[in-house]
Amino acid sequence: MLGGTTEASLLARSLATKNVDAIFSYAGRTETPVAQPLPTRIGGFGGIAGLVAYLKANAISHVVDATHPFAAQMSRNAIVACAEAGVPLLAFERAPWQAAEGDTWICLDSIEAAVAALPEAAARVFLAIGKQNLAPFAAKPQHHYLLRLVDPAPPPLPNCAIVVDRGPFSVENDIALMTQHKITHIVAKNAGGTGARAKLDAARALQIPVILIDRPSLPERKVADEVAKVLQWLGHQADRGV
Repeated sequence: MLGGTTEASLLARSLATKNVDAIFSYAGRTETPVAQPLPTRIGGFGGIAGLVAYLKANAISHVVDATHPFAAQMSRNAIVACAEAGVPLLAFERAPWQAAEGDTWICLDSIEAAVAALPEAAARVFLAIGKQNLAPFAAKPQHHYLLRLVDPAPPPLPNCAIVVDRGPFSVENDIALMTQHKITHIVAKNAGGTGARAKLDAARALQIPVILIDRPSLPERKVADEVAKVLQWLGHQADRGV
């Protein structure tokens, strides 16, 4: 399993409970990844060729891609590598968020478009996009940026505040966070799921506009959105309530 999401951890627990022979793979982008009840490896594979070699060397019979919806390169590599190795691939993917009544969203297709969409006048922006894509926002140094990161890090932008925290988050805490920092705009990725949705519900409650970055497009692949469906694909019956 290629992991890194809340859903991946849920699936790992189900596989461990059923004594399924499985390996959990982390990309290694966080210093303290969540411990898993499965044998775990951390780090890249060395591109498509490295992943093909790993699948063959370890006699992998199935691959579940439960990476973050924005880990597009890993997902593309998995599609090609599994095809080359003749290994079935299933993406365990949570549905994207949909706007509801009271939401003020601007949906864009890139980080660069999100930067351009920020106002010219100084604003207080909650950058809820992780640590990988922050540099482009230096093009608008007039804004104060609030960053929420899993690991401590030096300030990546000249005018920013960093909060170190790990989800899932609550609406009440996110309302308090945004109120404390006087946030006027939010930039987020449409990751979907429940673990990080609180900021959007908090934005609705506080009437804060959200710039939401759409997911990258991927080649066609088989997708499941529930643990039970993944277990069924693997040939295991889901426990009631899973």
